[in-house]
Amino acid sequence: MRVGRVAVAGLLVCGLAVACGSEPNRSISADAVAAGITQDALGADLHDLQRIADQHDGNRSVATAGYDASVDYIATKLRKRGFDVQTPEFDVSDFRVGTHSLVVDGRLVPVDAVAYSPPTPDQGIDAPIVAAAGNGCDARDYDGVSGSIALVQRGVCTFAQKQRVAAAQGALAVIVVNASDDPLGEATLGEDRGGKIPIVGVRRSDGAGLSGSARLVLQTETTTMRSRNVIAQTKTGSTENVVMAGAHLDSVPQGPGINDNGTGTAAILETALEMGPSPPVANAVRFAWWGAEERGLIGSDAYVDGLTSAQRLDIALYLNFDMLGSPNPGYLTYDGDDSDHQGAPAGPQGSAGIERTLNGYLKRAGFQPDGTDFDGRSDYGAFIEHGIPAGGVFSGAEERKSPAQAAKWGGKADEPFDPNYHSAKDTVGSVDMAEFQRNARAAAYGIALYSLAIDGPDGVPGHSDRARVRGNVA
Repeated sequence: MRVGRVAVAGLLVCGLAVACGSEPNRSISADAVAAGITQDALGADLHDLQRIADQHDGNRSVATAGYDASVDYIATKLRKRGFDVQTPEFDVSDFRVGTHSLVVDGRLVPVDAVAYSPPTPDQGIDAPIVAAAGNGCDARDYDGVSGSIALVQRGVCTFAQKQRVAAAQGALAVIVVNASDDPLGEATLGEDRGGKIPIVGVRRSDGAGLSGSARLVLQTETTTMRSRNVIAQTKTGSTENVVMAGAHLDSVPQGPGINDNGTGTAAILETALEMGPSPPVANAVRFAWWGAEERGLIGSDAYVDGLTSAQRLDIALYLNFDMLGSPNPGYLTYDGDDSDHQGAPAGPQGSAGIERTLNGYLKRAGFQPDGTDFDGRSDYGAFIEHGIPAGGVFSGAEERKSPAQAAKWGGKADEPFDPNYHSAKDTVGSVDMAEFQRNARAAAYGIALYSLAIDGPDGVPGHSDRARVRGNVA
């Protein structure tokens, strides 16, 4: 059956599902679920998350009281709706920075540590600064950097990849130039810490043309704490074709994180509440709110890595929702087929169909979406690594909107999609609510659609084909 607008009767689903709910005569359609996502409900969630941040030092960062209150908020709303909720724990590293400085030809340059960077020796590193070519993601970008401090531009690949490749080419440290004149913010290596050389960031204006003899001093310490994800799954639908939908729940320490990522959090919460714990669906839906995304995708990595191969094989697809209401609006879908030929390759088989599905919804809503790269900066990473098809919608972060995008979506060309990204200004008042509702409805549509059927030209591999397609990555 083609993945399209469908309604499934409760009686049919009871024949397919592992468990049947208490609403056997109800049916749903993807369009109806999407239409049920209201601005009032979304806005109420954002205001509640803002209130939590306001009561806890202005943020909801992982391993803080503000994050714990956010976990309790989501879990309570789900349990009141009738969901069984789990809050599995995982380890998260706490990173602290001591003395840090960068002096270039006698001039002090403001610098920020990338989280989990190793320290320099106590006396620092004295070396020339050499600019990497290209985007700093490949070995060929680092010709001539051996014995130097490599200067690279932010973007295209992760901080960890830049660090790792630079270290392999003999660099002593890495300086990342931000895409804006803001500090680098909550930049992190995540769990990928194989580069073994210090890595720091500078503002765009400070990094432009930076060269000369430098001394870099960086004192850091990393300790381990515990944190939680939130997981809730429908009681109906096949557990061999699970549709997963996730959003990170934590903010950066610098602010309340309402667009990033209160919007994604609220979108899948309202979808779960709209569908209910026992919807008449063919495939179970598992909702996830991830912790420690801002520390490097740690919660989602821990969850996926902690599953058995068989449990991962039961996940048909993963939908990711991270920033849906940027004030300079964007309508972006993850480039599952690599038709943009930017950055990462195509996603696992089925990702192209997910992109087409979400594009189709946004087009019917009157918006022509653009692609956005699977650049490793959000929680789809662990799923893709294990061969699970992925997709999602995104409203843009610190990247600048092109004139062509401004012409078709409105807003300001050559300005960031979200000028408040990773700052104290990422508040409920900065969210574009109309855009947020459109993207949240696209999220709800995709989740509901695949809960009804995963086959068809815009579908994903079925269980029997999945093992063959994923091979040894499952």
